[in-house]
Formats: sequence, structure tokens, C-alpha cells
Amino acid sequence: MKIKYLSIFGFLIASLSLSAHSQVPVFKVTPQQSSVKFFVKSSVALAGDFKKWDANLTFTSTDVTSGALDIEIQAASVDSGSGMKDDKLKSKDFFDVTEDPVITFKSTKIVQTGPNTFDVPGTFTIRGVSKPETLSLTVSGVGTGSGDIKGTMAFDRKEFGMNSGIPFIKIADRVEVNVDIFAKRVSGPPVSLKK
Repeated sequence: MKIKYLSIFGFLIASLSLSAHSQVPVFKVTPQQSSVKFFVKSSVALAGDFKKWDANLTFTSTDVTSGALDIEIQAASVDSGSGMKDDKLKSKDFFDVTEDPVITFKSTKIVQTGPNTFDVPGTFTIRGVSKPETLSLTVSGVGTGSGDIKGTMAFDRKEFGMNSGIPFIKIADRVEVNVDIFAKRVSGPPVSLKK
């Protein structure tokens, strides 16, 4: 009899756990429909994107401010359209992909700043150096179950140890990163935004 009650108790706990999980919005990011790009003001065009990266958008409730956005980029997948520039960017003077192959952004909170705009402070790590940075986002497709999350973050490359230049090219210190993330709600209720 005791074993029977224990198994019923276990079933109830599992059911409650599943029920609680189903009340949380669950999103899937599709990298094939998304991009992570960068731009640096320079005497010769210096812009490109990363071909290999992943992002996770998770929520602990339907409140948009309970969300977390984490992005992980394979630094060696940089593509500026020039093999020479890519080799320099992958070198120890810039991304140092041999020692630190991954670039990450891990949000610490989400702050709604307008009907469809958000500031997402987080920890940005590149070359093994971590610093607080903020990603400013605009979301489209709210209430449709899927949409685009477009955002910009700018950082000073020298604060992350990228002090070198590229021969014969004058480059600025400010690097702009642009994300365009397509996310689709695959289960759970919609996210609740402020009016």
C-alpha cells in the first residue's frame, strides 16, 4: 500500500511540474533566418558576420522582464568577405580564436523601454575578457507567436585587449554589433508586454 501511495505521489509531482512548465512561454531561435553582424568604421570597409552561432531566449513566467537572452558565437566563423581580413581578425591581435574560440553575451535582465523596445544589460565576453554591455532591441510580430528581434550593441575594442591595427588600414576603436534574431513560440502562453 505504501508503494502505491508513493507512486501516486510521484505522478502528482511530475504532473504539477509539467503543468508549471507548460505555463511558461518557450521560444525557439532559428539561426538560418537570423544573423549576427559587425561593423567598424575604417579607411577600408570592415564589416561582416558570423556564420556559426546560437541563441537562447528563455522565460520563467509570461512577464517579458523575466526573460533571458544568451548568445554564443564561434569566433572562427567570422566572414568579412576577405580571407586576409578574416585571418587578421582571427589572430591573437583581435579575436584570438585559438585561445578563446567563443564570444558570448549573457543577459542579466530585460527592461522594457517602449511598446516594442527593450534594453538588455548583460555580460559580454570576447578574448576571455568580460565586461557589462547593453543590447538595445526592437521586437516586431508581438502577439503573432513569432517575430524578429533586432538589436544593436557597441563596444570599445581596446577595452577587450584588441589594441592592434591592420596594416595599411586605419580602424576606429568602436565596434558595432547588430543582431537580427528570428524567434518562434513553440509552446506555452504568449509573453505579456507592458502597454
